[in-house]
Amino acid sequence: MIGLGARTLFVKEMRRFLRVPGQTLLSPLITTTLYFVVFGWSLGGRLREIEGVPYARYIVPGLVTLGVVSNAFLNTASSLFVMKLQGTVVDILVSPLSYAEILGAFVLAAVARGLLVGGVMWLVAAAFSGFGVAHPLHALLLLVLVAVAFAALGFMTAVWAASFEQVNFFPTFIITPLTFLGGVFYSARMLPPALRTFTFLNPVFYMVDGVRYGMLGISDASPLAGVAILVVLCAASLGGAYAMLRTGYRLRG
Repeated sequence: MIGLGARTLFVKEMRRFLRVPGQTLLSPLITTTLYFVVFGWSLGGRLREIEGVPYARYIVPGLVTLGVVSNAFLNTASSLFVMKLQGTVVDILVSPLSYAEILGAFVLAAVARGLLVGGVMWLVAAAFSGFGVAHPLHALLLLVLVAVAFAALGFMTAVWAASFEQVNFFPTFIITPLTFLGGVFYSARMLPPALRTFTFLNPVFYMVDGVRYGMLGISDASPLAGVAILVVLCAASLGGAYAMLRTGYRLRG
């Protein structure tokens, strides 16, 4: 019965975002196309290639990573926060589900959404730049870890937040800047020394760089650095989310 309950919560979360395919799939598709028009074609005419890779193809891993990050985070953040506002989160807390099962159902649904959106974005981008993938297992591993880490961070944000402004604070002022400054549209080797140092201090850079190695076979840093950082981030975010859930921080009363 406990296993059935966890599966039911997972299916409920899946159905929640699949009911709005325009927001879940169409919006990323349009965004990816616009990125290609603005950056891939406009700047691609000037930059041509980076490390022997056409510019339009070079930015694909970063765009996919950005899609996975934002959708995995927003899925858990929006779903749990709405449940807090409606008071229905109490129904889950008093259910026979363990805290690990509750957290696991939310995170797995967010991972599914992140990977689904990332896959759609990759297909759209590949239609412009080619479908080849250098190290598919490495790319998939990085994207799964990215989705897990940011899904758990979204869960923590929803528990902590008291308003929609606070829910949007983290993606607006932290995730998006770090992602765009993490080598999505450029190589760290193109930057002057001061900015290059800042880029190497950005943890999101190693995630984007690791996915780029998996997809294109090129990287500015060690391909294993992204894996190591994401494993630590996954452990920390999952541990923090579990502690919040178990203690009932801002969820009870």
